[in-house]
Amino acid sequence: MAKPKIASVWLEACAGCHMSFLDIDERIVDLLDKVELTATPITDIKEFPEVEVGVIEGALGNEEELHLAKELRERCKILIAWGDCAVFGGINCMRNFMSAEQVLREGYVETVSTVNPEGVIPGKDLPALLPHAIPVDRAVKVDVYVPGCPPDADTIYYVFSEILEGRIPSVPTDIMRYD
Repeated sequence: MAKPKIASVWLEACAGCHMSFLDIDERIVDLLDKVELTATPITDIKEFPEVEVGVIEGALGNEEELHLAKELRERCKILIAWGDCAVFGGINCMRNFMSAEQVLREGYVETVSTVNPEGVIPGKDLPALLPHAIPVDRAVKVDVYVPGCPPDADTIYYVFSEILEGRIPSVPTDIMRYD
């Protein structure tokens, strides 16, 4: 039997949720023996292959991220929203109190640490910002929600073990931790 294929991407996030995979310690070897990783944030992919499981870390904040979320959703059977930014929008939604133009101005001109005497805001080289940062399920259907900042190691192992057993997991509250 072929190993289930997994593709993952991080969008508007810090990469901490992907790094939290390492927190499952030696159990990672068990999982990696049973799956094929076809796309990850550190691979140079031009488009997602067809996979059983898609994992999205991060909120959606620009047109490129929206496109990637839709593309992965189309090419996977099960889509996981991975971490608080993907599930709830996370800290990225703090920008929702400002317009996209104000966000760019703050980030590229007005921030104390920014050296940009001409006040140039990159335009054509950046993907257009969405009006608001949003959680993944505001754009595409999500099958599994894995909250946490980052998700707890036991939760990670539970979710993937359930999927490998052919079940869609619903994360029990007694294994989630918020510390």
